[in-house]
Amino acid sequence: MARPGKGGGHPGAGFKPGGPPPGAGGSSLLPWLALAAVVLLADQFTKVLILGYYQLGDSTPVTGFFNVVRVHNTGAAFSFLATSGGWQRWLFTGIGVAAAVLIVWLLKSHAGQKLFAFALALILGGALGNVIDRLLHGYVVDFLDFHWGWLKPLFAGGHFPAFNVADAAISVGAACLILDELLRVRKSR
Repeated sequence: MARPGKGGGHPGAGFKPGGPPPGAGGSSLLPWLALAAVVLLADQFTKVLILGYYQLGDSTPVTGFFNVVRVHNTGAAFSFLATSGGWQRWLFTGIGVAAAVLIVWLLKSHAGQKLFAFALALILGGALGNVIDRLLHGYVVDFLDFHWGWLKPLFAGGHFPAFNVADAAISVGAACLILDELLRVRKSR
């Protein structure tokens, strides 16, 4: 026998008129998946342009501190493990797919937490963008090259490692996760 208000018995059991359907968590997953899709599409579109118009190693100065380049990154962030012989392609692809599954589950569970879900959607779109690159090419296409003289002690020629739209989305998403946690801790005091 179904327990009243617990959603047992039939598909509509436990549904309260005017409220979210059972399992909806008060907010929809769709806007967050749509944001992830926008990030993914923007990332892949820009990479198609770079692959179509630039040869590996090409560079176009845009300002005194920014170039558009074409770089192939077989490693992870900052070219970590880039020279490891190819096995890292599958490791980072697997990590990206596992992260995407976890993120979708978290989004489904916490869709009503706007900053948290926003951050996760950015990370999801970026992670999938880089996974697609690894599967299609065996490397990630990077093309945004920022450089400043004060970075010379840290990076060759003062050039921050080249990155792409997916990397930027993942970084902004990570910053938003930190902000969300700081705000949550502050609110709990």
